[in-house]
Amino acid sequence: MRPSEWTRILAKYREPILSRSLFELTVTLVPFVAIWALAWWALSISPWLALALALANSAFLVRLFMIQHDCGHGAFFKDRRWGDWLGRILGVLTLTPYDVWRRTHAIHHATTGNLDRRGVGDLPTLTVREYREKRWIGRILYRLVRNPVFLFGIVPFYTFFLQNRLPVGLMRSGWQYWFSALATNAAIGAALGAIGWFSGWDVLLLVFLPTMLLAAMTGMWLFYVQHQFEDTTWDDEESWNVHDAALHGSSHYDLPCILRWITANIGVHHVHHLASRIPFYRLSEVVRDHDILAQSHRLTLWESFRCARLHLWDEKSRKLLSFSDARMLAA
Repeated sequence: MRPSEWTRILAKYREPILSRSLFELTVTLVPFVAIWALAWWALSISPWLALALALANSAFLVRLFMIQHDCGHGAFFKDRRWGDWLGRILGVLTLTPYDVWRRTHAIHHATTGNLDRRGVGDLPTLTVREYREKRWIGRILYRLVRNPVFLFGIVPFYTFFLQNRLPVGLMRSGWQYWFSALATNAAIGAALGAIGWFSGWDVLLLVFLPTMLLAAMTGMWLFYVQHQFEDTTWDDEESWNVHDAALHGSSHYDLPCILRWITANIGVHHVHHLASRIPFYRLSEVVRDHDILAQSHRLTLWESFRCARLHLWDEKSRKLLSFSDARMLAA
């Protein structure tokens, strides 16, 4: 079956269910707030207990981001206006200006796997040829960017704490993106300032910061493994097709049940790219009903760790390779 035909088949799953959306929001937001408050209270008993609670709460923050993600695609409520306002509110919790993110993420969906349209909403990825043509300093910098410690340690902090404070990628695209970034910054500043004033800065250091950092690192890993796997696909503009890129350039990250719940089924990423209006809680229906999609580009949790060593796209073998594999091609 051609990838373009799947969009028609998957259309029947696009309808959000209001009661289900409200349920998913409630069972995510209420525990997040409760654990946040409990960690705050636990500081009076033990900073280590507070830290443990904060780290555990990152799971609910990841899930809140996924709900914000569905709002951005118009997949959470039938009335997009309600989804947009929920997304803006959640953006304060996730440190993500909603309207800026929604636009850059739409560009990601429209350009994923396109070698001629890299640079917005994706991770830096070079072809083997491009890497070889770079001078030594360019190769060192690329190796630094693709190093797992840098990519999953420093980049998440930079992205959520620094980059998101400005409409990066949309600086000249209109006032609404500046307003989104600055209004979100003002709300975040007011919230953190009030917490620091009334409870002390230890709450920010031992509760807010660990929760945010671990959630950001988790999100960066998910975004990486959804497109950076050996059998992904990249093409130049002439050969690129949005449906082919959606199905073959996105993985099915088949996680254990509890991790699927925490990540709101975002691992069913190839289906999400084929039909981004499907609510996250209906993605499991799709892979249940269509085994061919369940098996397509399937990655288990254990298999996914090998993806961290892949760095360069080889246009001849049409595979993502490690630096060492790329060196062997030249031997």
